[in-house]
Amino acid sequence: MLKTARGQLDGVIRMVEEDRYCIDISNQLMAIESLVAKTNATVLKAHVEGCVRCACASGDASIRDEKLREIEGVIDKLSR
Repeated sequence: MLKTARGQLDGVIRMVEEDRYCIDISNQLMAIESLVAKTNATVLKAHVEGCVRCACASGDASIRDEKLREIEGVIDKLSR
């Protein structure tokens, strides 16, 4: 997905350089944002299923709490 977004971003850069229609550029930017958001969701799910699950299963409360704080921080950022 990120390579697709990078390709689209390269296309948007060309569009701007060619002074293309603003709405067309905006539509491409929204498509890029959507791809990046989907990728971020995939990464965060993998983090929860892997790193956070391992931290919780480790029995070490400090490691578990650290991973949970990290997730809370990400949720705070996403809600802004």
